Amino acid sequence: MKGENLMSSILDLITITNVSAVVLIIGTIGVIALPKPIDKVIMLSIVQGGFVATIVAAKYLDVSMAAAIFDPIATVIFLIAIIKLNEIREKKQKEKSEEEGILA
Repeated sequence: MKGENLMSSILDLITITNVSAVVLIIGTIGVIALPKPIDKVIMLSIVQGGFVATIVAAKYLDVSMAAAIFDPIATVIFLIAIIKLNEIREKKQKEKSEEEGILA
């Protein structure tokens, strides 16, 4: 009897609100902890998924629909920005190495 009661209380904790909060926390920790920009974008997508689930749990379905539409667009913009930043860094590094080669 106690085993069934314990299992029931554990299953009561698994709701969309709790799951989306855990997904948000995992994604946020990943964005902070991971050093590579591409990994950060992946974790940001996880955060966006948790955010949309949180909005759905609050029953703001029109807002969640808009968030679900704009989140992939934001991800593409972040990816374009990361690619551009990497190109600029490589170009500056190449110029710096050429400059050091001329001075040496």
